[in-house]
Amino acid sequence: MSEQGAAVPAATFSVAHNPDPESKLPYLIQLPLQAGALVLKAAEPWPRTAKVYCHRAEGWPERPDMIEEVPVRACVRRGQAVDLVLDRARETRSQIVFTTVKGREAIFWQSPKTTRRSRPAVRVPARRASGARDLAIAVDTRERYPFRFSHQQASTYRKALPAGDYGVEHDGELVAVVERKAFSDLAATLVDGSLTYALAELATVDRAALVVEDRYGAVFKAPFVAPGFLADLLGALQVRYPQVPIVFCDTRPLAEEWTFRFLGAALARARQADDAIGD
Repeated sequence: MSEQGAAVPAATFSVAHNPDPESKLPYLIQLPLQAGALVLKAAEPWPRTAKVYCHRAEGWPERPDMIEEVPVRACVRRGQAVDLVLDRARETRSQIVFTTVKGREAIFWQSPKTTRRSRPAVRVPARRASGARDLAIAVDTRERYPFRFSHQQASTYRKALPAGDYGVEHDGELVAVVERKAFSDLAATLVDGSLTYALAELATVDRAALVVEDRYGAVFKAPFVAPGFLADLLGALQVRYPQVPIVFCDTRPLAEEWTFRFLGAALARARQADDAIGD
């Protein structure tokens, strides 16, 4: 059953004690999505100090041991997250995020306060520093003129990647990839349609992006095509694959720097998710 939809009028958000004494998640929460209630087991009744780990529950008990019921102003699923807004004076906004860790679904419940607190833990590697640990970046074996990341705190190794030109691994699993394009290559693959297949491959990885070594303005100055033609093709592809951002980075060094930052942030997020499950 789809969970997509707007809030049901006069719906309530419910919290109860989990009747299963063997469960490590002592609470149940019920989200009133339009297509049907979503029930989750949760480690805490609200994300006050840290993100709360959740897991899908089989259903809501017939006689729940209730903790609270709160009127809902909005409960909407948007992509991989449910935005929840409650009708009360405090602790009104939260978000349930669905992700994948080691091939398994992981659900985290967060609020604006816990999101702000968790950001310092996502440490994106800085520029090269003495004694600091490198970010190990996999470079696809088919990449002919790869980024060397010689000015960043990174090392590279060659590997056949299922998608993209650069990637990072966590516990042997590919967690993020980046496809690199010079503008001439971008234009050619847009026109012949092959970029569609490249984005489809990128979309199979949880975190993926396409980085272009030029300014967006170059799209309107390409020779041999009508002005706006490439922009229309590019816009249609971005709508078709919204999970794969297409980023223009002016120059090759800036594209290299952006790739380094993106992969570093993705690896840090994967480690953070792992630590949260371990806790």
